[in-house]
Amino acid sequence: MVPISVQLYSLRAESEKDFGGVLRALAESGFDGVEPYNLFGFTPAGFRRRVESLGMKVSSSHFPFANRSPVAKTVDILGALGLHRAIGGYAPADFESADALQRTIEATQRLLDDLKAQGISLALHNHWWEYAQIDGRLAYHTFQDAVREVQFELDTYWAANFGACNPARELSRIRSRTPLLHLKDGPLIRGEPMVALGQGKQDLPAIMRAADPSVLEWAIIELDACATDMLTAVRESLNFLVTTQLAG
Repeated sequence: MVPISVQLYSLRAESEKDFGGVLRALAESGFDGVEPYNLFGFTPAGFRRRVESLGMKVSSSHFPFANRSPVAKTVDILGALGLHRAIGGYAPADFESADALQRTIEATQRLLDDLKAQGISLALHNHWWEYAQIDGRLAYHTFQDAVREVQFELDTYWAANFGACNPARELSRIRSRTPLLHLKDGPLIRGEPMVALGQGKQDLPAIMRAADPSVLEWAIIELDACATDMLTAVRESLNFLVTTQLAG
């Protein structure tokens, strides 16, 4: 089964206080990997050493976000982390109109080409705004069809767009281009906190069935906000994936 990682943004408050303790707790809980968004004082090489010393891997990284950093810096950091895939993403303004969408398509193609020349692939993480309608079609569909070589780290909760879209169907559309999944659960209500996997409205078995097992490399838990203790919710999410045999 696909190994399980966690986006460390979920544990940002805890990491501010004791990042080393957070990493130890995740390793002891049984996580296979971690996905950083901040290294909290570690160098990239030092972070990789600490993670690997705990028996985990750096699954992927939002540090740096590829379309917000110089290509040379991105390539150097990814090399130190032992990665060959950059991750990026866009703001609401980048998908607010047909003109904005076209600019985003062109910028993505340029970035993809620049990274590809350095041996780095590009995967994009989404929120809900990519699923707005532009000219009678979901903007993300137009984008996906226009930039054929880009990969995806599909955030399956945001891909539900608060119930307006079917995340399993969205994943099926790009399954051959989706090596990373962000898994989260919740009530699918804007502004409401998320919950541990299996405790909300997401059909996680259907989502995992929609993935291509020959392409999917990591299932990554991320809870942006939670009304309960975050570390407990992250552990419960891991246990849900393992006990249901969806990942792990």
